[in-house]
Amino acid sequence: MDRRTALFGIGAFGLGAAGVFGLRSGTSGMALAAGGIEKIEKTEAEWRELLTPEQFAVLRSEKTERAFTSPLDKLYEDGVYHCAGCDLAVYPSETKYDSKTGWPSFYAPISQEVIGTKTDYYLIYPRTEVHCARCEGHFGHIFNDGPQPTGERHCLNGLALTFKPASA
Repeated sequence: MDRRTALFGIGAFGLGAAGVFGLRSGTSGMALAAGGIEKIEKTEAEWRELLTPEQFAVLRSEKTERAFTSPLDKLYEDGVYHCAGCDLAVYPSETKYDSKTGWPSFYAPISQEVIGTKTDYYLIYPRTEVHCARCEGHFGHIFNDGPQPTGERHCLNGLALTFKPASA
């Protein structure tokens, strides 16, 4: 079997599996994401109405805010960081640390179920992009140069997050 036939077969199998398991893409409504989190889908117009232009650029167009511009970078209060797009709780303040990169950084999310990842080749070399499991809003990237216990640095755009302090 030649390479083209093999790739075509793999692609056809993937499409068939998507149909069997009910995977779909859409522009509005809800579906079930990994971990039982209800997925939110909105049209571009709905996202533009909900988000500021800067948040839209980061969360929906995968842009990056300038380093050292987010007030969340140096915020170290007790609380939880939520997705600015859908309000899903994603990162606890306990895993936040100063990576000295100019972006809010964490070594772990609340749970693996609240985030999704994919490989990003935007800068030619592969990077791991991290996004919200519910609305698929772009948070930033994960690097393998963080502190223990995970060794990961979740380097996030502050515009993609909101902070909710712990109740007194």
